[in-house]
Formats: sequence, structure tokens, C-alpha cells
Amino acid sequence: MTKPVLIVGGGPAGLSAAQALAGAGQEVVLVEKEDRLGGAPILSGYAKLVPSGEWASDAIGGMVQRVADNKLVTTHLNSVVDTFEGEPGAFVAKLKDGTSIEVGATILATGFTHFDSVNKPEWGFGTYEDVVTTTQVEQMISSGKGVRCPSDGRKPERVAILLCVGSRDRQIGREWCSKICCTVSANLAMEIREELPDCNVYVYYMDIRTFGLYEGKFYWASQEEHKVRYIKARIAEVTGDGKRLIVKGEDTLVKRPIMIPFDMVVHAVGMDPNVDNMTLSAVFGVSLEKYGFLEKGNAYSAMSSTSRPGVFVAGAATGPETIDDSIAQGQSAALAALAMVNGASVEAAE
Repeated sequence: MTKPVLIVGGGPAGLSAAQALAGAGQEVVLVEKEDRLGGAPILSGYAKLVPSGEWASDAIGGMVQRVADNKLVTTHLNSVVDTFEGEPGAFVAKLKDGTSIEVGATILATGFTHFDSVNKPEWGFGTYEDVVTTTQVEQMISSGKGVRCPSDGRKPERVAILLCVGSRDRQIGREWCSKICCTVSANLAMEIREELPDCNVYVYYMDIRTFGLYEGKFYWASQEEHKVRYIKARIAEVTGDGKRLIVKGEDTLVKRPIMIPFDMVVHAVGMDPNVDNMTLSAVFGVSLEKYGFLEKGNAYSAMSSTSRPGVFVAGAATGPETIDDSIAQGQSAALAALAMVNGASVEAAE
């Protein structure tokens, strides 16, 4: 009888790993620090997911329900792992409530933290109520109340979406591309236009990175079908004139300054390393890469591995990632963990 596999993190990657392991008859212990499962899509109130267009509450909510209903999965909410000792096939994890659990392997699916726009003060967040983040717009849409200016509840007539807030910005120590922001922003722009057809939506960008098959469905469709306007620009600051927000900067294609009024400005916030990664690194004895994400092994020889044998990783814990790829990586980590605990079980029997 193999020992359970410990999964830390109940977002898309962790749920996928738990479901895959349980489907193979493997007992799972799932530890989540929040009071419910679902990760960022549920906890942050995402609306329609990219690229499927399914509501997060349905798609990820369904994953939550399948895991919650599975008798092979034991879930600990509002909990963290305080200590983790041992070796592959014979680890002991102690939870903050004092519970000790013997496990054969561990999967870290601890996700990311949204960039805090307070760290980009010149772009108006925290100063003007109507400067919001993509996450806040997602919440407006998913709540059913629609996109409204927070200051007075009116429907915006002009919306600016500023890309790469907290991404590709050496001045604030974030050199990485957050991978999915361009596509999410194009999707949100289309959703705003569908709800508010009289609203003009502008996307200000350095580059557009709707990678792979997302280009036609999101970048071109947002322009050609929904009339979203894209402006290649460098934004200097967002201020206010007492009535509207003013976006100031330079249109880098025509090399001229811009100063344009808007009712709402949306920050397309990037993906930061999980704020708990230093603690996770210390507790589980795994390395971090230079930006602070969990370091993963060589994809060609040790997919899903970390620097510690028997501890695997999946999803945005290792860097910016899409939900779909996080789910796939959860399944990959599950397979790696399953192979390891079964191997350890065979060795113990011999």
C-alpha cells in the first residue's frame, strides 16, 4: 500500500493533480491555505476564461466539486505545512494545526501573486478610484453588475487598458513577460464592448504577445469585430483633471506626445512569484530561480521535478502560466509522483 501524495495548493494545477492521482487509485492529501479551493480563478472572481470562454465559476468550480466529491482526496483548508522532513517514499509533513501526515511524494502547486499596482504609482492606481486592475474588471463582469466606474457607478464611455503593468519593467525589478496578460486584456476589451457597445476601448501596448493560436481569436477579433483600438505607446503617467482621468505619454509609432481623457483606466497586471515562496523554499528544501519562482528541473529529463527528489512542481509556481497549461502540468506532476511512490513501494516490499 503506497503512502498518500501530498499536494500543496488547491488551484487549477493542484486540482488537476489531485484528480489525476485519485483517478489512478492513489490516495491524496490536499493542503490549501485559503478557506476554499479553486485558486486565483475562484478566489479572485475571474469571469470568462481564455481561451475556452467558459465562466471560471463553472469550469474551475467543476474541478473543485470533482475533487471534493472524491473519497480518495482528503482536504485541509485554512492550513499550511510547517515542517517537511524525510526522503522519497517516507516524508513526514506537519501542518500548522499539529497534524502529522506520512506521504510518499509531494507536489507544490502554489501558484502566483497578482502584481500590486501600488508599485506603479505614476499610473494612478491608489490615487484615482477609476484606475483599476484587470482582476477588478473580471470581478465586475463575473458579479453580473457590469463594468462601472467605481467612483460614481456610471457606465464608462472611454476605457484605456494599459499593458505590461508589473511585467517587462526593469525599473521595478520585473523583467519577465507574464505570458497571458495581452490575451486576457483583448478578451476583456471585447467583453466591455459587448456589454457597452457605445464605449470606446483603447489598448496601449509596448508589444502584443497573444501567442500561438490566440492571435486570431483575440488580437484580430478584438480589432476587426469589436472595434477595439490598439495604440503602440510609452505611458508616462495617469493623472486627473477633476472630471476625467488623463493618460499621458508618447505614441511611439508617430513619435508624438499623447494626452487623452478617459473615464476608466485598467492596469493589465502581471504575475509575481507567490509571496510565500521564500517560506515554501525553506520548508520544502527546494530552490528558487533568480526572479523568485520555484525552480523546476530539466524538461527533457525530469519534467515536474524540483531540486529535491520526491518534491514535484506544477503550474504558475514556476513562472507565469496559462490555466490550461497549469492543468496539463498538474497531470504531468501527478504521473511523476505516482511513478515515484509506486517505485518506493516496490523497493520497500523487496
